[in-house]
Amino acid sequence: MKIVIFGATGTVGQNLIEQALMRGHEITAFTRNPEKLTETSGKLTVLMGDVLNPSAVTDAVKNQDAVICALGMPLMNKEGLRAAGTKNIVAAMNDTGVKRLICLSALGIGDSRSILPFYYKFLIVPLFMRHLFADHTAQETIVTNSKLNWTIVRPGNFTKGSITGTYQIEDGRGNKQLKLKISPKDVAGFMLKQLDTDQFLKMRPSISY
Repeated sequence: MKIVIFGATGTVGQNLIEQALMRGHEITAFTRNPEKLTETSGKLTVLMGDVLNPSAVTDAVKNQDAVICALGMPLMNKEGLRAAGTKNIVAAMNDTGVKRLICLSALGIGDSRSILPFYYKFLIVPLFMRHLFADHTAQETIVTNSKLNWTIVRPGNFTKGSITGTYQIEDGRGNKQLKLKISPKDVAGFMLKQLDTDQFLKMRPSISY
């Protein structure tokens, strides 16, 4: 499968590249900072560009089978890059006819807020994560309002660790108790699994240990 990854140099993005190549996919890594990528492969194309540039995004999406959006910014950043960049990605997919989108969000957004413990809801998020949550909320709205075949993945906080594949999945029905921690490697693995299944098509699963 031919896949373009936006946010390719981030913590999840680099794990996505590594694991996608291991699975035999052809990857286009879209990034402003190609020097940050250490992975090398004949099946990896590194494309320097800015996700805020609509024409560059369209060129990257063209002829792909699927798009993975793993855009990230520092915790207190107020620029809203995730939402603005995702708006360009969705527009590019509409223009080029690419339908499958896997988008990285965060546990606690939207209806997954109920999973968060009290101190997260009323202390951590308002004081330290409000810009991140506002950006992801706007981003999710753009994705869910589209006519794409999307899956939004909401991971817990990142922690060090290897690929386990033993994380919990909360699908919005309140059927799982999550610990709010997960490794970026497991996040990347779960996102890539969505390319081979419609289990969470047009859904927003939360994942954590």
